[in-house]
This record gives sequence, C-alpha cells and structure tokens, in this order.
Amino acid sequence: MSSPGDPFEASASALGYLYQLRRALQRCVELSRGGIEWSVAIEATDDVQALIGSHTELTQLKKRAERVRLTDLSSDLWKTIRIWSQAVTDRRIDLAETSLYLMTTAELPDGSVGFFLQSKASGHRDEQAAEALLVQARQSSQSNTLAKAFDAFDALGERRRAELVSRIEVIGDAPGMDEIRDDLLGYASLAVERRFATSFLQRLEGWFFERATAQMSSPGGEPVTGAEFDELFTDLRNQIGEHNLPIDRDVVALTAESPAAADAADKVFVQQLRLIDVGAERIGYAVRDWIRAFVQRSRWANENLLRAGEIGAYERRLVEEWESRFAEMREELGDEATEEEMKREAKVIYRWVDREARTRIRTGCEEVFVAKGSYHMLADELRVGWHPDFSARLAALLEPTGAADGRA
Repeated sequence: MSSPGDPFEASASALGYLYQLRRALQRCVELSRGGIEWSVAIEATDDVQALIGSHTELTQLKKRAERVRLTDLSSDLWKTIRIWSQAVTDRRIDLAETSLYLMTTAELPDGSVGFFLQSKASGHRDEQAAEALLVQARQSSQSNTLAKAFDAFDALGERRRAELVSRIEVIGDAPGMDEIRDDLLGYASLAVERRFATSFLQRLEGWFFERATAQMSSPGGEPVTGAEFDELFTDLRNQIGEHNLPIDRDVVALTAESPAAADAADKVFVQQLRLIDVGAERIGYAVRDWIRAFVQRSRWANENLLRAGEIGAYERRLVEEWESRFAEMREELGDEATEEEMKREAKVIYRWVDREARTRIRTGCEEVFVAKGSYHMLADELRVGWHPDFSARLAALLEPTGAADGRA
C-alpha cells in the first residue's frame, strides 16, 4: 500500500494530471474543426468540461493499468455517479442540456453497466439494463467506501435516476497518453509540414498546459475559448513554415538577469561595447538580445527547423551590411583620428545595429532580437565590431583556438 509520501503515488498523480491535460487539448482540437463557438475548462464542474453553444459536456477521466476492468461495483464507476448525482440534486447541471462521459482506459466486461452504456454506435447500448444493474449492485453491496455514492444515487428518485443514466456514455479501452499524443501529432501534420509537426505540437502543448494551469489556479478562471484557441493555432501555423520561424514565449521572457546569461560579463561582445563606452543599461539590453538570439537559434537548430546552410547565409548578409558602413566610417576618420573621434563614430555604427538593423532570417520572422542578438554573436567572434581598431585591441581576449563559445 502506498504511504502518503510514496513517490510512486506522486508519479501516478502526475501522470493522471498530464493525461487530463492531453485529453482536454485533444477535445479542443476536435471542437476546433467545427468552428469557434465553444469553450473547454479543466477541473471546473468535472475533469474536463466543454460548452458547445448551449450544450454542456462533462467528462470524468480514469487512467488505469492494463487489464483492469470496470465492474458494476468499481469505485471509478460509483464515484463518478456520485459526482453527477450530487450535481443533479444541487441543480448545478441541467440533464436536458448535458452529456456525461466516463472515459476509462479500463476494459468493459460483457454484460456490465459500462458495456450497456457505450455509445449507440457500438450496438450494445441498453439504458434500462444498465440502470437495473446499478440498482442491483447498490442493493447487494455493503461497501462502506461506496456508501456515500449509493446515497447520492438513491436521492435522485426513479425518474431522475433514469434520466441520469440516459445521459451517461461510458468509453472503455480509451486511448492512453501516447495514443492521444499520436493523434495530436497527426493533426499537427495537417497544419504544418510533417517534418515540423513535432515542433508545432510542442509549442501548442506548452501554451495549452500553461493556459490550463492558469485557469485552474484562480477561482472562476476563464476557460479556453474557441476563438482564443483558433487565434493561437493560426499564429503557430504561420510561424512554422517556409517563410517563418517560431519565436518562443519562454525565450522572449529571457533577460540579462536570466541564469543563462550569468557569464555574459566576460563575453567578447560585451568588451566590444565597453571599448566604445556604451553604458551599463544599454549593455544589459545587448546581453538580453544576445541570450535570446542564442537560445532561439539553438532551439531552431536542435529541432531541425533550419535549412542546410541557412544560418551561414544569414550571417553573411549581416556581415556584408555591416562591412560597408564600417569601411565608410574608417575612411572618413582617416589615420589621424583621435580616440574620442573613433569612439564617437563607433557609437554611430552601433546605434545603427541597435535601432535600424532589421535583416530577417526569413521574411515572416519579424522579431528584432534575432538580428540584434545575431550581431552580438558575430561581435563575440570578432567577425564584426564597432571601434575602428576593435580587431587588434580585442584579439587577445579570444581563446587560443581563435573562437568564442559555440554558436547555433
């Protein structure tokens, strides 16, 4: 038996929670195919609640080990009936406008309550037989564990009990977590190219899990709406494709104080900025852009979202844009320029990078930190710079190999 601190029990709870989130997301995807007039909430009236127009769907989810069977005295069955019976008694649900689903990974034995409450399409549905089995199970059992469930069922009376049973559909051998994810992955492959489907789904799941957690964390939290889901889905689809690349929310949230930027003070690109007397606040913004670009580019590369040679071609364009401006600066300064004059003109070049350099890696990828941060990555390798003599003055800061940290 599991103790209160049993890690295996905690693991089972976590898996159940993940299963609930995945099923809720799957329902959002299913509903999105028919329009946007719907909403989905988790842990509201039930495990998963969907409102489609004026109709409500309440779903209880039961994830169980293989070869477990949903018998007529199963605690999963009766605890679910208790929840719904009390909701009917308390007038929290209107059965005329509500469908009730018990979705379980357990098997449904032939001739059981669950067997007779399958969908009409199964050919086995028999509501009268199911109700009779429930009454028989209730009368034959002396279980203290199920006593409150039996009482809630009895309190309905015959008419409302029959009405409740008529609204219940039991779905046995329900898909497990991996099967649900495979289904979602198949849908993702219809939205974007199949090779991008995993990246698309990772971002969709990440957004949905964060959104659902926020909904559950606040009393009366707003459900996910069809319009909201459609907007997010469309935005993700537009980000992942031939003309665009995704910009991830967690990357945009990175700052100069993020742990990933902890060693930035010793970076060559920071020394480049200090060489021309850029202030600490602006250096902080540069570090922010650098870490965002580094992390986002690394993620694109790891997920195979980039074409062969795409980063190299992009950096070539950035360097060539810089080269003409840098050459013009050095030409105008000449050989007799003072240090003050060189720093002043170098700040003009850097100001151009900070305010105007917006070369896009792809036409649809408009996020400015990509270009700005990429310039800092190039400055870290001394492939570009701001001070007229940056190369000579900072070459000693490079590693003996002649390269800074690896780049995406």
